[in-house]
Amino acid sequence: MSSANEPYCGWPPTPAAIAASWNDDALLLVALSAAVLFGLRVNKPDRLAWWGGIAGLAIVFVSPLCALASALFAARGLHHLLVAAVVAPLLAVALPRLRSPAIAPALALSSLALWLWHWPALYEAAYHNHLVYWALQILLLMSFVWFWRAVLSPSAPALGAVLAIGAGAGQMGLLGALLTLAPRPLYEVHGSAALLWGLDPLQDQQLAGLLMWVPAFFVYGGLALLAGRRVERASFG
Repeated sequence: MSSANEPYCGWPPTPAAIAASWNDDALLLVALSAAVLFGLRVNKPDRLAWWGGIAGLAIVFVSPLCALASALFAARGLHHLLVAAVVAPLLAVALPRLRSPAIAPALALSSLALWLWHWPALYEAAYHNHLVYWALQILLLMSFVWFWRAVLSPSAPALGAVLAIGAGAGQMGLLGALLTLAPRPLYEVHGSAALLWGLDPLQDQQLAGLLMWVPAFFVYGGLALLAGRRVERASFG
């Protein structure tokens, strides 16, 4: 049985042990299996998007990336990027389109969820407490699903969607820049583990910031381009 202070994905693995560091949490595996089966009830054109989103969750929470995020803050940054900018939009487009959610509150809550995850005191609490960890994970996933449903909905105002995607990219880029340019490491729980992977704590944090700063702009930029074409069609159609 794991100790009360052990991270959800286990203690930081060494490079030699990472390949075998899969998460075998039975409840998680049952939940993901149920989600795969639920995909059979999703509209056929959207089924692949749903299963792609569930596959992304498996990569984040079951594969060795989960354990690596206990060791490296950079892996946690990649984890958050995958949830917010890959898994969430896939699930958002696969869910039934009942009506377009309001964009502004969806942007505000998803931004708040991302920044709360990176508040050092709360981050450390999530590192050692499974309830806090899952509360923040669910908040991050659900708020970004809400955000992408709002901006990618066919009935969303196109210009508002483009602006919201730009604002979302901007706030994630700002957070990435702050992490990259911070003069000292902010997350002490990764200090000694990062050294095992050949990074000092500040380098680990800088790498996390760059992952959230640069790749996110490509994802957000591609989705903003799609929304921008809707504006062009509305203007000249």
